[in-house]
Amino acid sequence: MDPVPLLDSDQPTAAEKPLIYIILGAAGSGRREVLADMIEGGLGEGDRAAVLLSTGETADAHDERLANISRWAWREGVIAASLPEGATHVFFVTDGRLNPVDQIEALQPWITAVSGEIGRIITVVNCQLAEKNHALVAWYEACIHFSDVALLNKREGVANKWMSEFQTRFKELCYPCLFEIVKNGRVKNPLIVLDPQARRMSHIFDINEWTGINLEGVEFGTEGEDEPEIEDEAPAKPDSGKKKGHPNQSPLDDDDWLPEKEPYFEIQPNGRRAKEIPDIAKYLE
Repeated sequence: MDPVPLLDSDQPTAAEKPLIYIILGAAGSGRREVLADMIEGGLGEGDRAAVLLSTGETADAHDERLANISRWAWREGVIAASLPEGATHVFFVTDGRLNPVDQIEALQPWITAVSGEIGRIITVVNCQLAEKNHALVAWYEACIHFSDVALLNKREGVANKWMSEFQTRFKELCYPCLFEIVKNGRVKNPLIVLDPQARRMSHIFDINEWTGINLEGVEFGTEGEDEPEIEDEAPAKPDSGKKKGHPNQSPLDDDDWLPEKEPYFEIQPNGRRAKEIPDIAKYLE
């Protein structure tokens, strides 16, 4: 029997789409302790949380505080996971021993495939690990490029000077990411952290409002019958508003109007990424 096609009324609405939060960070950074605190303090009575953990992540003492845990697998660069049924908020904890850029790139089509909606991307920074290994600043810079919030965890014994310089680095790079301090596994205001307002440099999860629009038969820039023909004159462009996302932006303008390429996704002719980051696994016990 042929499958019955879904009616428009059967399609999930934007309000029904679960919010998916991506939790970045190295293994052993205390992500699940912080996540448990955010779920307990940041969700309402009607919200139903679910957590997706990588099969590569070992058990954690704080797992018992996390409701509805299931596992996802990394299979040759593809996310293998089902969306937990009935969840309004899904927290996808990335594999803390694998490349976060690879995982982010694979998550974009996965979220679309499961009809989810991006909530926020949150990086939990292991300050002790980053201070000890200067090379990992580049690793965290990649994570924070994709993040809306950076939570500074495991700060015991870390010099205040390092903490200040670490945050100043991103301010000078004009990263809009919000930086918050974690104290005893808790953030000051989970509601602010979970607010789905975008504050990330990356646009990989931004909705392209032109996707799926049928422009067949629509004429652009044609002259009316009663209008004089103008030759050898380039069409005028607005004097302002050329920045990406401006309401006057046209999808038919030249490359100045196109979204910027994601620097971390560019591939060189030799097959390697143009902007490589350290292998985090080499710095973990």
